[in-house]
Amino acid sequence: MHKKTNMAIFASGAGSNAEKIMEHFENHPTVTVKLVVASKKTAGVLDIARKFGVETLILNKTVFFDTNIYVKELQHQHIDIVILAGFLWKVPANLVVAYQNRILNIHPALLPNYGGKGMYGHFVHEAVIAAKEKQSGITIHLVDEAYDHGKHLFQATCDIDILDSPDDLAGKIHVLEHRHFANVIEDYIKDNPALFDKNTA
Repeated sequence: MHKKTNMAIFASGAGSNAEKIMEHFENHPTVTVKLVVASKKTAGVLDIARKFGVETLILNKTVFFDTNIYVKELQHQHIDIVILAGFLWKVPANLVVAYQNRILNIHPALLPNYGGKGMYGHFVHEAVIAAKEKQSGITIHLVDEAYDHGKHLFQATCDIDILDSPDDLAGKIHVLEHRHFANVIEDYIKDNPALFDKNTA
């Protein structure tokens, strides 16, 4: 019997993107959000996970970066795909290798611009506004060993008005994230059956 594709969502903050993903897949016939992984115990995403009845895991930073324990835990829970939804830590190489082409991230800018170490959240929007860009947007991409470097799967843009503040831009970016992320995840799973086919599992 074909089993569901099990998803783990990694997040560090309030979890608005994670919430939209959980809503999207709540009654999905072939995909389920099985685990929410947080980088701190105060992350709001943990409350959202509990609301949806999704199991949670809080990472220990040293264990995450220096051991293979969490990779083994994901495999033990039969996690098939990892989604980074506002996850602020760099993914260690052992996790990238174990889940090659099965880790997706969303970045709040049009990569390759405004990516890399330290470029997250408000810092991205401040840099975009300071550069007087006329457009920004989102990039959904595969994760490799480098920050914001993997293959692009999807981009969407929004216009920046001359009076927009970084907070104004953040609001526009959130609209794009919430509109597109879950659909891109679903399409990626559907379009890559060899990565997620569990008929032989």
